[in-house]
Amino acid sequence: MADGEITDSLKARVRAKMLRQLNEDGTPDLEQDDPRQIAIENDLEALEVVTDGDPLVEELAARYLVP
Repeated sequence: MADGEITDSLKARVRAKMLRQLNEDGTPDLEQDDPRQIAIENDLEALEVVTDGDPLVEELAARYLVP
């Protein structure tokens, strides 16, 4: 792998997209729960514990990545 080249697995792309969405949403309001942000955080946690070929990766890709 060349220097600076990142792995372009589906899991890595989904994770990057989810993190970008959280970052674009900005700082959460501590006085009010944001269901969208909570859902993304929960999905990120689930994504971390599965392998690349897990069906959950495909499910999350369908949810977060635009075809």
